[in-house]
Amino acid sequence: MAGFADLNVPHGADRKAVQSLLETAAHLGYSAVALNHTIDFKEKKQEIAKPVSPSELFPSLPIVQGTSKRLKVLTRLTLVVSDPSHCNLLRSTSTNIRLYDIIAVFPKTEKLFHIACTTLDVDLVCINVTEKLPFYFRRPPVNMAIDRGIYFELLYTPAIKDSTMRRYTISNAISLMQICKGKNIVISSAAERPLELRGPYDVANLGLLFGLSEGEAKAAVSTNCRATMLHGETRKSACGVVYTVKKLHKIEEEETVPACKKAKTQA
Repeated sequence: MAGFADLNVPHGADRKAVQSLLETAAHLGYSAVALNHTIDFKEKKQEIAKPVSPSELFPSLPIVQGTSKRLKVLTRLTLVVSDPSHCNLLRSTSTNIRLYDIIAVFPKTEKLFHIACTTLDVDLVCINVTEKLPFYFRRPPVNMAIDRGIYFELLYTPAIKDSTMRRYTISNAISLMQICKGKNIVISSAAERPLELRGPYDVANLGLLFGLSEGEAKAAVSTNCRATMLHGETRKSACGVVYTVKKLHKIEEEETVPACKKAKTQA
């Protein structure tokens, strides 16, 4: 199985607090963590800064519990979109957005959720877990997102903090599971303090409450996170991937042609 990952650790201004979160994550057995920089366009027009390399911020990263490897730290950008015009930034290629390892979008309306699933070049679509969803999930956009290799992110920290949020988290998660059938789900923390972090097996158990099977719940903190990271890498070099796929199809075609026909066509 792929190593465990938490793809949402808020990247606050307090470097000591972030360092403490990273140390706790490594101690709990996570092998990769994404530092999340969130931009909400509703608040004010914000510039997207170039991501700072984690090695510059933290010269000495903690060693993962039970291994000799150091914690892998990725950069992540989450855009909270409440208007279709906010999506234009994601369609531009000349900005600092492309420098982030993972790009996530948090759509606030059904129309924006549909756009995020079907057209935007992102790795994660965030699901609201702190309040009742203002819309119902529909099968076509969800299936389109799955086909495009996009994953849906659920957060577990709000469910720990507050009983009302716990109800919304479970309700919204189950609504999504009814449509996606447990596919392409990632469970993250968004923990602001080390005490809010939970071990990967505890998070997988929480996944059972969200309507996931045991295998799907474990995948939500391991293999699906790995797939999201790879989707981010692929997004940066999409041309090369398309070329590789074409070559593979050509080889398969050649292998299916009988030897006698090959000889005739070559003659």
